Amino acid sequence: MKAQTLIRWSLPVGFLLAVAALALAVWSYGYRQALDSLAERSAADLALASDRVSTQLEVYQELAVLTAEHPVLRDLSEPVARAAAADLLRSIADKTAALDVFFTDSSGRVLAAAEGVVGSSVADQAYFRRAQQGALGTGHGVLRPDDQRAYFYAAPAFGSDGRVRGALVVVADIEDVEQTWRGSLPAVFFTVASGEVFIANRSELLFWNRKAAVAGGAAGPGLEAAASRPRVLAQWHIGPHEIWRLAGSPYLPARALHLSVALPVIGMTGEILVDVAPARRIAALQAAALAAVCLAFGAMLFFVMERRRTLAEANAVLESRVAQRTEALSAANVQLRREVREREEAEAALKRAQQDLVQAGKLSALGQMSAGISHELNQPLMAIQQYAENGAAFLARGKAERTGENLARISDMAARMARIIKNLRAFARNESEPVGKVDLAKVLEDAVELTQTRLRECSVRLDWAPQPRGEIFVRGGEVRLTQVFVNLINNAVDAMLDQEDRVIRLMVHRGARLSVTVQDIGPGLKEPEKVFDPFYSTKAVGSSEGMGLGLSISYGLVQSFGGNIRGSNAERGAVFTVELEYWKEEEAA
Repeated sequence: MKAQTLIRWSLPVGFLLAVAALALAVWSYGYRQALDSLAERSAADLALASDRVSTQLEVYQELAVLTAEHPVLRDLSEPVARAAAADLLRSIADKTAALDVFFTDSSGRVLAAAEGVVGSSVADQAYFRRAQQGALGTGHGVLRPDDQRAYFYAAPAFGSDGRVRGALVVVADIEDVEQTWRGSLPAVFFTVASGEVFIANRSELLFWNRKAAVAGGAAGPGLEAAASRPRVLAQWHIGPHEIWRLAGSPYLPARALHLSVALPVIGMTGEILVDVAPARRIAALQAAALAAVCLAFGAMLFFVMERRRTLAEANAVLESRVAQRTEALSAANVQLRREVREREEAEAALKRAQQDLVQAGKLSALGQMSAGISHELNQPLMAIQQYAENGAAFLARGKAERTGENLARISDMAARMARIIKNLRAFARNESEPVGKVDLAKVLEDAVELTQTRLRECSVRLDWAPQPRGEIFVRGGEVRLTQVFVNLINNAVDAMLDQEDRVIRLMVHRGARLSVTVQDIGPGLKEPEKVFDPFYSTKAVGSSEGMGLGLSISYGLVQSFGGNIRGSNAERGAVFTVELEYWKEEEAA
């Protein structure tokens, strides 16, 4: 029995070991292929960064060569000539963003400079000695006391006898060169012959002694002993690719592909560190996919074999128990029929309960719609009442023209109520007023006009600048958008009724997304996150204005236009911001 069990489980274990070995081989192959592709892209990125740095520095090289033979620099024996040369060099430095431009005689003494000290000597500098040999001299260094990294180009200036009479030195600002590509691409840095990083798009790599870090030795010249400096924990090769394991910087990959390219033009070596995690993930996905396929096939085969074995065993047992099982199966069949009947009855009861829930939902929606209709029609009715009272007063004074204006406004309000009822009826039928091109200036004027009487009665000063019509068109519905701003203005008035000074600021902010703000100087919002919930209100219980539907309805209307509305607290009072989308003519098309 034990031997059979051992044989039975040895096959799955051997199969799992084989799948693991195959997945490991696929991972290794996929990893190498992904590294090849990653190396090609990284080499292109490194070449691009190297060309960019070389090109930017060559600008200063050409500047040095072209300026060395300038007529102003031919004879600097007189103070006047040296002053004119200093003005010229200062102008060149200002226009090219060079740190300094100066001219030396054949002994290395500075005769004229844009920023440097006249009379100082650069005779001990390698770039000057190279220029004295009649060739273009280059060099790099850190300028004190500001610790500015600089690259030097020294172009020889020849006299009439063909001998070198001096040199023009242009000092390029390395930080200015780095500005155009800092933080872009993977980690790219440029090392000098000593292995010290002099140019990099990651600040933590500056002055990092790359050779010392790779060798694991002590810090070299110029390397600060700081804990944040990156260090190389291990280095190995996978095929032709060199892999580093790094630590000490959150902005560098833990495992990186290292590539380098010599740049003899600027006397540096360009290097790049590229995260190999994507390559590892690709290889892992390939290995996992293969392992999953193999395991799925093996599982199917194992289950088929187990099923056959189990069926064989069950068949042997079943033949001896057919008679006993027949009675049990008959009883089970009766029980199953009973359960089927009970389930059918339960499904019928569930359907009836769902229908009852749908009917209850309809009744709840009708109740909410009734409250919404009363809220939507309340303000136009108040406006009609105010215009009627004003019309009666004007009629008593014999001002028939003003009375006619009020009657016309009453007619407009009645038409407006009809449009509101039409919109609410359409909403109840799952319809809405078509979204179209709306003049925002007209909408705001209508809202201000509807609330003007109440603002005057409540002694509220409205601070706003009317916008010219025909300039700002938004996406929405004119009636519903007017109602949004009427609700916001009325809510602002309600918030300031318990104080003496009452001011509302209505402002339009143009930008990539248009917004309109309504701000009061009241007590502010106690719970800004709940102000748009249905039936949420801070007004007195039982008040006709306190149903808490205004902001909820406004929120739904603005959302239907593709906009947004939010409420927050300012330094004093509350501010509601309505964001709307500009109308685009292609929408009409």
